[in-house]
Amino acid sequence: MRVVVSGASGLIGRHLVAHLRGAGHDVLTLVRRPVREPHQVQWDPSRGELDPRALGRLDGAVNLSGAGVGDQRWTDDYKRTILSSRLDTTSTLVGALLRLDEAPQVLVNASAIGAYGDGGSAVLTEDAPRGDDFLADVVAQWEGATEPASAAGVRVALARTGLLANPVGGAFGQLLTLFKLGLGGPLGSGRQWWSPITMPDELAALEFLLTRPVSGPANLTCPEPATNTALTTALGAALHRPSLVPAPGFALKLVLGEFAGQVLASQRVVPSVLLEHGFTFRHPDVAAVTGWLARA
Repeated sequence: MRVVVSGASGLIGRHLVAHLRGAGHDVLTLVRRPVREPHQVQWDPSRGELDPRALGRLDGAVNLSGAGVGDQRWTDDYKRTILSSRLDTTSTLVGALLRLDEAPQVLVNASAIGAYGDGGSAVLTEDAPRGDDFLADVVAQWEGATEPASAAGVRVALARTGLLANPVGGAFGQLLTLFKLGLGGPLGSGRQWWSPITMPDELAALEFLLTRPVSGPANLTCPEPATNTALTTALGAALHRPSLVPAPGFALKLVLGEFAGQVLASQRVVPSVLLEHGFTFRHPDVAAVTGWLARA
């Protein structure tokens, strides 16, 4: 396929571009600076600028753009950045795709399991109701920005990614650092459910959504979520480090502010849509996820 990827310099984006090219796909990347290489296309989503003529013929698009939700404390300004960075990029890309002589077959748009809010111990599939917190509202608007593409006949897959298990970046990158220092342990009560996915499964799932007839929300999480205590215990065992030092909820709130609510939230998410369409996970449970993290 000939595919354009936005957010290609991000943690998932740069790995996805390499993955897709390794699988034989022709990949364009969107950049905000002047173009330096033939496969790059310049855009300015804050101003809604992307020339469809620079894209040429496309079979698909993957939109991964958006400010990191855990990169800074959630001030009012940064919460506006979290939302606007997703709406501006999505609407700009969708607008350009629909101005092509022939719209692409598919748009895979990043999303998040934050759509569900805190679900307690309930199993959350793609049909679960939306939450009512800040991130759930962001996801609702983010996914809603793809609706013009759906209305125009483009197949839109919404990749609701869970906690990305990767040695660098994100919550797991910080957890690994603590464990290697002998300071790992449960976060808060440890009873909250976490739904991780390894980088290899994330990349394979995104390609799967590009190439298979999947529309609408799809949870990108391992099939067997676990409590935070079970996960941190398994991670400690895989790293041969203790997992006895808990991080109290009040301490997380002091350090992380409002974002601590997401770390302490319980989301027992299962990837029903991917499983129903025949996707096979390399790392389907916590033992496999933490084992991969320890080896990576």
